Amino acid sequence: MGEVVGAGLLAHVPTIVLPEATRRELNNGDEISLVPGLRRLRTEVFETADYDTVVVLDSHWATTVEFVVAAQRRRAGLFTSEELPRGMCRMPYDYPGDPELAHSIARFAGRHGTWITPVDDPHLPVHYATVNLWDHLGKGLPDKRWLSIGVCQTGDTEDHLRLGRALADGIAALPGRRVLLIASGALSHTFWPLRELRDHEASDPVHIRTPEARAADERRIAWFARGDHAQVLRTMPEFLTHRPEARFGHYLMMIGALGEERCTAPARAYSAYENSVGTGQIHLWFDRPAQGWTTDRNEAAE
Repeated sequence: MGEVVGAGLLAHVPTIVLPEATRRELNNGDEISLVPGLRRLRTEVFETADYDTVVVLDSHWATTVEFVVAAQRRRAGLFTSEELPRGMCRMPYDYPGDPELAHSIARFAGRHGTWITPVDDPHLPVHYATVNLWDHLGKGLPDKRWLSIGVCQTGDTEDHLRLGRALADGIAALPGRRVLLIASGALSHTFWPLRELRDHEASDPVHIRTPEARAADERRIAWFARGDHAQVLRTMPEFLTHRPEARFGHYLMMIGALGEERCTAPARAYSAYENSVGTGQIHLWFDRPAQGWTTDRNEAAE
């Protein structure tokens, strides 16, 4: 029986692949915390944990009529971002996929009342929510498989949780498969307008787009720290008013695979809470608890 052995809510912002000198120039001479955080996460988890495959829940890959799972045997090429080609230009990527897992996930779509299609087209685009994190966490580890799943722009909170449930069943159906999940995306996600943006490029959260969005992010970071995913899910309607990236679909798919409100895994922070031109960014890692991902809330309170 396969299992999820670790999971993270990780920031993929373009800044993390810019040269250090550029990062410091944008941040008043200081290094942002996201990059050293990824280096530490690689050393402590991605280079040492026992896993076969990384599944990236990619908030930049938006589909419309179904969820799509990348099912190629290998993804390789040069990535240039249409959003910021000046900063993400001809980035090489080369990693094995996991078509067996992609098809296993799709087989459980009907059980959970959703639509999932595995696609092995070699021309299917990749997105920087995957590539930027692979560049830090996967490059140089050639035996580790990576596959991406997109968010669905017509899906709501329940739809993304359903995808997560199918993901969990697809993993469990493969004997011995050990998987890390990455929910690749931000918390609140409203940019500063173009004519104001360059005044708000530093990482200090004072630059988050609104004080209310910052407060909403910080509440959720505190809930994550104590493993209170139930509270995060209960308050999704309120959080949606602060426009989390991809309507927080990346996190919802992850937590759908980990047991939803019954998941009590606490977060370890691998960065400070930072601004990126108005948006809220942080690296949070959830280790699999010894008793498993889910715990009865009453039992957890004892």
